[in-house]
Amino acid sequence: MTLELAVRPRGPYSLALSARLASDATRTFRDGLFTALLAVDGRPELVRAWQSPDGAVTIRAESPPGGERMRWILALDNDHSDFLRAVRDDPMLGRAARALRGLRPLRVATVAQALLRAYCGQLIEAKLARRLEQTIIRTICPEGGERLHLAPTTAELAAVAPAQLRALGLHTRRSASLVRLCRTVELERLHDVETAVVAARLERERGLGPWSIGVVCLQGLGRYDYGLVGDLGLVKLLRALRGRPVEGWETAELLEPYGQWAGLASMYLLAGHSRGLLAA
Repeated sequence: MTLELAVRPRGPYSLALSARLASDATRTFRDGLFTALLAVDGRPELVRAWQSPDGAVTIRAESPPGGERMRWILALDNDHSDFLRAVRDDPMLGRAARALRGLRPLRVATVAQALLRAYCGQLIEAKLARRLEQTIIRTICPEGGERLHLAPTTAELAAVAPAQLRALGLHTRRSASLVRLCRTVELERLHDVETAVVAARLERERGLGPWSIGVVCLQGLGRYDYGLVGDLGLVKLLRALRGRPVEGWETAELLEPYGQWAGLASMYLLAGHSRGLLAA
């Protein structure tokens, strides 16, 4: 059975902007078509989505749960109009927010994938980090249609030997920490926990700092209230603003004015900086 679900996103939304860099081992975005392999009721399901000129997003799935899961991944119901109004006249972010108003951070299919992404991305260049994540997922996760793989689960990462992750390219200490955490916490249950509690729990893990927690909150849990403190892109931005070398922790000062929108502000600052849309 195939079904199509036409969704009118709540608030400004652009799939082209939001999914531009979203391709990974589990999904692709090509020529306006977003395709993801999702685990639905214990089986793999290919789900597709595209946006019409009138703004509606059509989701084609094999089951209602598959369609709803894609709806969550694309953040179609997470209206960020309040954020756009709050920063409309912001001296730093206002121009970027107006130009990129349809941008929303997409989610990954599992919290475990977000955690893996966080460990892979620590202190290395983004392209290398994404390649490492893809290598690990393609090695340990089942493959489905169109050569895509299912996102890793907590159980799958818990079952991997740290030495195997090290052989695939992940640093020894990060490999051990990732596996240990997956063996002690069912990550999907974090959806039911407040952000402050999630952050406090993850901060106790060796090797997980504010940036990694931000990745888990933003991409794994769909939260907008925890920023990407220490992101290398934000470090470069702050260095340009201050005209001197800066430390990762100093980027918290960039995000502090945005309070409950710190995670979303992170994305707009990064996107705005890369496009030359930020005020000096």
